[in-house]
Amino acid sequence: MSVHLSSCSLNCWDNCGFKVEVENGKVSKIDGNPDHPITKGKICGRGRMLAERTNSPDRLQFPLKKLDGEFKRISWEQALDEISNKLYQYKNEFGSTSVLHSHDYANGGLLKNLDQRFFNCFGGVTELIGSICWGSGIEAQSWDFGDANSHSPHDIVNSKNVIVWGRNAARTNMHLFQQLQQAKRRGTKLIVIDPIYNATAKIAHQHITIKPGMDGLLAAGIMKEMLRMNLEDRDFIAHHSIGFEDVVELLDTITLERISELTEVSIIDITELAKIYGDRPTSTYLGLGMQRYHNGGNTIRWIDALAAISGNVGITGGGANFANKQVGKSFSTSLLSLPEKRKNHRQFTMMEQAKSILTAEDPAIKMMIVTCGNPLTQVPNTNEVKRAFHSVDTVVVIDQYMTDTAELADYVLPTTTVFEEEDVYYSSMYHHYVNYGPKLVDPPGEAKSDLWIWTELARRLGFGDDFDYTREQWIKMGLQSLRDQGITYEKLKEFGHLELKVEDIPWSDYRFKTPSGKYEFTSSAAKQRGYDGKLSFSLPKESEWTNPELAKNFPYQLLTIHPLRSNHSQHYHLFKSEPKVKIEISKDIADKENLKNGDYAVVWNERGEISGYISILEHGVHAKIINIDEGVPAKFGGAVNKLTSSSLSDNGLGSTLYDCLVNIKAAKSHINN
Repeated sequence: MSVHLSSCSLNCWDNCGFKVEVENGKVSKIDGNPDHPITKGKICGRGRMLAERTNSPDRLQFPLKKLDGEFKRISWEQALDEISNKLYQYKNEFGSTSVLHSHDYANGGLLKNLDQRFFNCFGGVTELIGSICWGSGIEAQSWDFGDANSHSPHDIVNSKNVIVWGRNAARTNMHLFQQLQQAKRRGTKLIVIDPIYNATAKIAHQHITIKPGMDGLLAAGIMKEMLRMNLEDRDFIAHHSIGFEDVVELLDTITLERISELTEVSIIDITELAKIYGDRPTSTYLGLGMQRYHNGGNTIRWIDALAAISGNVGITGGGANFANKQVGKSFSTSLLSLPEKRKNHRQFTMMEQAKSILTAEDPAIKMMIVTCGNPLTQVPNTNEVKRAFHSVDTVVVIDQYMTDTAELADYVLPTTTVFEEEDVYYSSMYHHYVNYGPKLVDPPGEAKSDLWIWTELARRLGFGDDFDYTREQWIKMGLQSLRDQGITYEKLKEFGHLELKVEDIPWSDYRFKTPSGKYEFTSSAAKQRGYDGKLSFSLPKESEWTNPELAKNFPYQLLTIHPLRSNHSQHYHLFKSEPKVKIEISKDIADKENLKNGDYAVVWNERGEISGYISILEHGVHAKIINIDEGVPAKFGGAVNKLTSSSLSDNGLGSTLYDCLVNIKAAKSHINN
């Protein structure tokens, strides 16, 4: 048995450092690396489950081709020859953008992104932009600050108050959760704003429930109260911002009573929050769910504006902490991806990829290659996604398991896990350390790395020289821009993790990356993109206020939060007990619909339906709320995205997964039918 330093590869806030035990050529145990400066030996069950994910006998081990509706094993030579021939054929006959590359974030390895290099060298294809996960929030902060940067994790020690807004750190960001516990013990006041009383809310001094999708309005109400009590930072507003007069003019058009009515938050709580933001330094940690509405970008912009007028931008202990794009920008991504090789280009949004596939012309989509994702389960409006996949002539999926998406493919290619290939991993969400992941074990059967697959396809298509590098050379290429900072391949390999040079306190010099160089309450970047640029009192698209007729038929708000034990859809099939769809409902729904714990029920709307078992949320949960965790594969009940809309957020780059009204009723269990 040997022990090695490694890294988690999952798409997660924390990007933990690992200690991995290897015995008889197998990963036998995963623990946290106690020497990692951020994760400090603590890891979650999702990370530990990467051992089962690597060792499972259900792994894909050989290339597969669908013949007469069934998958048959074929050789790598046949698979690569046929796939490269189809790429060549479609490019010559219809143009290279007749090929769609669908890529998501199932693996955070630097070299997993070399698929971009392949498709650029191929001449350019149809690509996906935006993000189902956090796209509207990143775009919103880019409008306000010029970029989306967060404070370093250790800065929380300087916060007098911490507002955790729509972020259940206990489930999705465990090391922030530990920091929150420590901060509370030091005397920091902790407030959680969330529709659901979750594990993070349990440790807070106060939990404020809010009607889903109304977070931006709450921020506006807090700002209105701050101005009434003269708690704003007038120096910041006068010297480091533009457009504040537009905000004041808008706030004058609404009463605090109306804001309280819409948000379903009391005026007392709004006033108290105004005092807390004025008692700086106050840091805000924003979650991802509240920007998954039609008004999602505007929501984040209101909270950014609140941090700005309260003087909590650019100071220690403050910040509007959503994303930290500083980290990803540290690497030499253009050297890896070769964007100059791309001759043709077309973009679909990730959210509307199914609709775009079905309606694409000049050229139509003839071929899809799916990497690092499971769109049939994760992309909104599952039924539409299924129709889109069936409409494409050739679908290729590269994966470790036979996912719902792979089931629809014509070719399925088996790939490696984090412990079967060398790579480097970094978190662009929470902390700023890069981790090294060595190859520790051999993959099962004939599974190959994504990089090997791209290299072999490139050779067949005539640009093999662009892939003629070793993994060490690839990693050195990606780290090239960091060499002057002393971050090298050799050093990273020796220590297992290294600190990237980022600004611990973003905007501390008050030099923003906006066109004006100032914080922009009215965004000139937005205007350049054809938007109004001003903040507004926008509401969710599906609500009793914006669509009362829809709300009569579908009176309940559906949330689709991240599962506790699976990273999206990746781990469900590894659970010891077979998973099932759990429908969590607020107590008022249970009473009205006469539902009890354990009852079988169906949730539906105009897009589809899903069935599962009732679990009543008894305490501290906002009224009229249903939650179904996302990512459940079809064989265990199916994806909640049968119900969600594929429409875009207000700034065009985010999803509207939470902007979803549904109804519910008791049903007969399929077991009893």
